Amino acid sequence: MDIKEFIENFVDQFDDVLVTEVTPETRMHEMEEWSSMIALSVMAMIDEEYNVQIKADEMRNSQTIQELFNIVKSYLD
Repeated sequence: MDIKEFIENFVDQFDDVLVTEVTPETRMHEMEEWSSMIALSVMAMIDEEYNVQIKADEMRNSQTIQELFNIVKSYLD
């Protein structure tokens, strides 16, 4: 698993966001399309793609995509 692949999977959860607009430092809660439904979609994607179930507070406490990636990666190590 690498951050580039993770960002691509993350961006796939949005309708109008391009992968070129998102970096590891992107603050996901500040994204225009961010919502609780998107958060659930991201959590489902993480479960489906990486077989990792993150907790709602882990999602809520992650500010950047890099922080979320690090949480998922910690479950895989």
